[in-house]
Amino acid sequence: MAQVTLEGNPLNTNGDLPAVGSTAPAFRLVDGALNDVGLDDFAGRKKIISIVPSLDTGVCATSTKVFNERLGSRDDVVVLVVSADLPFAQGRFCQAEGTTDVKTLSMMRSRKFAKDYGMLIEDGPLAGITARAVVVADENNKVVYTELVPEIAQEPDYDAAIAALG
Repeated sequence: MAQVTLEGNPLNTNGDLPAVGSTAPAFRLVDGALNDVGLDDFAGRKKIISIVPSLDTGVCATSTKVFNERLGSRDDVVVLVVSADLPFAQGRFCQAEGTTDVKTLSMMRSRKFAKDYGMLIEDGPLAGITARAVVVADENNKVVYTELVPEIAQEPDYDAAIAALG
């Protein structure tokens, strides 16, 4: 179990992020067309998995826009933004913000992703959604970098995540 804070108040997650060197856990999430999408659908590409509580918050919106701007031109990388938001809300956000180079994925059908990645918040006002984290996996789904952002209201370390892509 990991602990993060929300405006200084402690929250507990159900576990820990996957270890660097391990294989990223497989998942099934929902895309904007309501299709089930899994890790295997991005085989052969490096991945930044940006785990956010909700795109309807300033920090989540900012981090999504930053990853879109900084990595949108890289064909070898896919940015997956995972949140509890419904696919319709994710789509409206991306359209309004012009974040066409990220792939938003929803946990609307299951919280298994959050549990498997150790990021399901178990208590406090955000119980049932995720803590903020970044997982970077190579083209073979080997985890090469992780960051659990200690304060949910803070942005991740973009430079470190991007550097981990090589």
